[in-house]
Amino acid sequence: MKGFLFFMACLLTASMPLSSCKGSNRGDDDKSKVLVAYFSVTGNTKAVAEHIAYVTGGDVWRIEPVLPYSSRDLDYRTAESRSSREQHDATARPQMFRDTPKLDRYEIVFVGYPIWWGIAPRIIESFLEGGDFKGKTVIPFCTSASSPLGKSGELLHKCAPDADWRPGRRFAEGTGRDEVKQWVDEVLGIE
Repeated sequence: MKGFLFFMACLLTASMPLSSCKGSNRGDDDKSKVLVAYFSVTGNTKAVAEHIAYVTGGDVWRIEPVLPYSSRDLDYRTAESRSSREQHDATARPQMFRDTPKLDRYEIVFVGYPIWWGIAPRIIESFLEGGDFKGKTVIPFCTSASSPLGKSGELLHKCAPDADWRPGRRFAEGTGRDEVKQWVDEVLGIE
């Protein structure tokens, strides 16, 4: 009998919806209406993306290049580094490991990236140009030790011109969940 009760308890626990493990879901059903897409090399942007997903109940989607960046690729002091060449070529579109997800079920898409040479890495343009953002609210966020958001968010508008773009924000390394939540509430107009 104890074995049967234990089995039933395990079965009940396993059948609970995973959405109950997320943060507050701002939608009115079990499906998230928020996608948090991000590109991160050092983990700083990933941390902020996870905070946003937690406070919105959103889904997380990692933007990954087919060929990961090595430390040599990221050497900004060398004009021949991969990242330098990409950032100085406005037509560069690094290939993503997987295509931009279907956005049908999402109303809001947060797009996160580190600041490289004062702008978003070119793979962010690959992501935006690969999806249908018509009618979606798109909110950029970035991470940097010292560089501001600048015009990086505005420059991305051309990649998804039919989206409803909201103002973005730069976050420093180690930004906490409370600070991220305050910004998310402001940008979404939640009191």
